[in-house]
Amino acid sequence: MPAKSQAQQKAAGAALSAKRGDQKVGDLKGASKSMYKSMTEAELKDLAETKHKGKPEHVRD
Repeated sequence: MPAKSQAQQKAAGAALSAKRGDQKVGDLKGASKSMYKSMTEAELKDLAETKHKGKPEHVRD
């Protein structure tokens, strides 16, 4: 599932970094903290590697 916005892609990247142990889990906030808890490493990787060219910065629900 590709990311819908640049913000979602960045949050997934931060959560993935914490899952891999490159970043402290305590440093995560908001969406990235929620993603860390609820998604697998493979799901986070799929979102994080989405190209963000042409994607909006934020998307409203």
